Amino acid sequence: MSAALPFHRRPGNRLAFRYALAVIITIIFVFPVYWLFIISFKTPDEIFAFPPVWYPKSLQLANYKVLFKDGDAATVGNSLILASVSTFFAMILGTIAAYSLVRFKTGGENLAVWIISQRMMPPVAIVFPLFLVYVWLGWVDTYIGLIVLYTAFSLPYVIWMMRGYIEDIPLELEESALVDGCTRWEVLRKVVLPMARSGLFATAVFTFVFAWNDFLFALVLTRTEVTTYTVQVTHYFGGQSNFWAKIAAMSVLGTIPVFFTVATWCAASPWAQSRVSHVGPQDHRPSQALRRLSCGEGHRPRRAIGRVHRVGRPLGLRQVHAAAHHRRVGGSKLGHHRDRWRGRDVGPPA
Repeated sequence: MSAALPFHRRPGNRLAFRYALAVIITIIFVFPVYWLFIISFKTPDEIFAFPPVWYPKSLQLANYKVLFKDGDAATVGNSLILASVSTFFAMILGTIAAYSLVRFKTGGENLAVWIISQRMMPPVAIVFPLFLVYVWLGWVDTYIGLIVLYTAFSLPYVIWMMRGYIEDIPLELEESALVDGCTRWEVLRKVVLPMARSGLFATAVFTFVFAWNDFLFALVLTRTEVTTYTVQVTHYFGGQSNFWAKIAAMSVLGTIPVFFTVATWCAASPWAQSRVSHVGPQDHRPSQALRRLSCGEGHRPRRAIGRVHRVGRPLGLRQVHAAAHHRRVGGSKLGHHRDRWRGRDVGPPA
């Protein structure tokens, strides 16, 4: 039967064709990275040789030594500091703002769209007014100036992304935590953030890459002290000749932090997903999802009920009492033993 089929429709041939096509596409995309890496180890004669030298006779580390000797490699450290610190602050502020938008409807329904629209503004439209403001503040060529700027430009993206992840978290889990005595900050820290861990990792990686690849702001707002590697690479292009060895070596150094950041995200994603699976939508009963919480025992039930009443979708008093009873009696063996420790007569464990 297979002999009657055309050659390209036979199952084995189709699979082989797909694998061959995948290998060809991979080679096309990986070859520029390989060529950049190899040029950084070549001598000038090998770089300009024709036909091209596909592999150098000996790996030359002189190109990297020159970068460290002249201090050019320090620009990679500047980029790392700016991108890391700005990502840290953008994630903290953006996550809190996104939680406020989702749970408290801050600013109405259209505020989130207005926030993400700020990301569409071209940087070149405001870079020169910002330069004048930075000159007046004395922030030109300083870490704080670029960190504040990168954080402000990353916030719309972080808010928009985290807003989507937080919307997927069941509101009932937060309500149960509030009934259990958690404060609003404890709910955010012990319920929302663990369940949105995968989104936090993904958003942080992209925010870091955006800050790392910035060129325009760093070009205008830096001079010598806080020069980033993206600006430093342009110094190797001249009117008469280009220093290809330095360009390749600096590009390799600038790729290493991003590579490790993405690799860390890829390695941490399965762990984050597994941690989310412990407290997720499959935990139909709030007591199961909150067994690992320790929200403190000093909160009065009346205060907890008041907090639940201020959630976006309020509970009635009867629902609050039912949830509290379910948490106290019908939850788990752990809740049973805790209630016995408190001296309550709850009967045999469920």
